[in-house]
Amino acid sequence: MALNQITNIALGTALFGVLAFIFGVVAENKKPAQGTPVMMEGYVLCKFPNDPTVALGSLSVVALVISAALGLLSVFYPYKGQSVPKNAIFHGMTLRVFFVVASLVTMLAESLMIWATITEGLHRSNNRHENMDYACPTAKTGVFGGAAFLALDASLFWLVCQMLTLNSRADYLEEDDPKGTYGEVLTVEYDANGAGRP
Repeated sequence: MALNQITNIALGTALFGVLAFIFGVVAENKKPAQGTPVMMEGYVLCKFPNDPTVALGSLSVVALVISAALGLLSVFYPYKGQSVPKNAIFHGMTLRVFFVVASLVTMLAESLMIWATITEGLHRSNNRHENMDYACPTAKTGVFGGAAFLALDASLFWLVCQMLTLNSRADYLEEDDPKGTYGEVLTVEYDANGAGRP
């Protein structure tokens, strides 16, 4: 049962991280370079093609939120119904570093994706401009794509956090490793091959 919980949380974190990445990359590829300025009487009206950039950016934001939520859950979830104190989980420096990096990369990816999505949406909704030289720009090129790669990185960092959390839990609960210790494995392999016999 616990293995299913661990696997489900890990798969959910990875799946939504990959979806955030895919939605962000497709949003970057579908985003037009600029709109078409149409000269009207006293103002410029910007016409943009019907593309799913804003919707894909929004889906990427939601997928990354779910991936990060599952990543946080993977660290604090009481597997097998056994909760472990936070100071025991974060006892090692490695988990602390990965947790901070995962959190920072998630926040950076989320803020870039939100910024690009809102900017693109504002360009489309505020399409009437008094400046007759207005070129009808869209969101800055590369922001959707960069945020997408950061979203993928964030989900991978959360997966590493889950693995480190499981190691910390096993150490705290003094669970036996089903694979045995390193020395036991070598001794068993050594004896099984018939080596070392006189």
